[in-house]
Amino acid sequence: MKGIGAGKKFLIRTYGCQMNTHDSENMAGLLLEMGFESTEVSEEADVILLNTCAIRENAENKVFGEIGNLKPLKLERPELIIGVCGCMSQEENVVNRIMQKHQHIDLIFGTHNIHRLPHLLHDAILGKEMVIEVWSKEGDIVENMPRARQGKTQAWVNIMYGCDKFCTYCIVPYTRGKERSRLPEDIIAEVRDLARQGYKEITLLGQNVNAYGKDLDFEYGLGQLMDEIHKIDIPRVRFTTSHPRDFDDHLIQVLSKGGNLVEHIHLPVQHGSSAILKLMARKYTRQQYLDLAHKIKMAIPNASFTTDLIVGFPNETEEQFEETLSLVREIEFDSAYTYIYSPREGTPAAKMKDNVPMEVKRERLARLNALVNEISAKKNVAYQDKIVEVLVEGESKKNPDVLAGRTRTNRLVNFTGPKSVIGEIVYVKVTEAKTWSLSGEMVEMAEVQS
Repeated sequence: MKGIGAGKKFLIRTYGCQMNTHDSENMAGLLLEMGFESTEVSEEADVILLNTCAIRENAENKVFGEIGNLKPLKLERPELIIGVCGCMSQEENVVNRIMQKHQHIDLIFGTHNIHRLPHLLHDAILGKEMVIEVWSKEGDIVENMPRARQGKTQAWVNIMYGCDKFCTYCIVPYTRGKERSRLPEDIIAEVRDLARQGYKEITLLGQNVNAYGKDLDFEYGLGQLMDEIHKIDIPRVRFTTSHPRDFDDHLIQVLSKGGNLVEHIHLPVQHGSSAILKLMARKYTRQQYLDLAHKIKMAIPNASFTTDLIVGFPNETEEQFEETLSLVREIEFDSAYTYIYSPREGTPAAKMKDNVPMEVKRERLARLNALVNEISAKKNVAYQDKIVEVLVEGESKKNPDVLAGRTRTNRLVNFTGPKSVIGEIVYVKVTEAKTWSLSGEMVEMAEVQS
């Protein structure tokens, strides 16, 4: 397959979570090895892949909108190959809809057979029929796939795949399969290689990252893995996304060592009411979550806490929503990803009556966001006139003359400085604290030490 892409270009559009970004890097690596070149322009591409997300209805609507947008391009250039992959492809109703209504799609494959992309593309280029290969069951983990990483500063390192939690609202266990952990030696070798290449930050990835190791036939968990990575010369190590049920004492103890293990904890709570948490099958109560958060804060006093929150779950009363607000006040999250509940076909919650009116959901979301923003702004004010360590990610999205980066606690910092520091860790004195970001000016190391 190696020469099949010679003189041709590909474009991958990625929707959804970091896992999809990681998968897109693997697909790009495979396509580059086949001789393709990358492009960002649809009109230049010979292959367009939409790597999709199924977590919310809005994500699916965006993809179907893009599928429709690509139809004129396909009619103009029949040789163009358009593929739909990722989580949406694992849903039978989505595949049926594409087959019936979007005949201009050439290729559909899922999350379990990315390594088969060269073969599938070969069949799509040479055949006249739509090529569909979706594996309903996950196979073995495929190591050593080529990967075209985005940038040379930060890297995603997948440590496990799938999820066994089956929260009632969540489609992930159905689209990503059961939990499978990579072997520790494979992960550690990858991290060491990234350190040798000069990467400054890695994020360990998993749908439920702190369940890592539970399926291995020897005793080994995320705590042990992070303890090993703690010794590798890479400045920053993060992990996402964790589940409160699997956040054990050993992991907390390892994280408290600091060093390259950053003090940012993303701990999705989803709701503040024990009754709603039970309906969601989260398998912990409000109090158990609060106890865990307190334990982490005791061990890592300067940790920043972020979370995920859903409003408008079936049967949510005003009192139960107020419990979410009171939990946010009690924990004082540094920031939160907030969502209106969206039923996903095939999940147990989709069978529940979606009985919270949309106008009530929107009003609750607005109140929740107002509270989260108020706390976030208050937390940021504490950084005024302080010097923070910033990993410079690139130019600011709003102003190319301003650089942007993140602190160890994952706060966005905008500052002026030379482009030569992109990809480096620098020190910035905060001159203005805003609701969602900090602004500042770069300082020399001598000023930090004084």
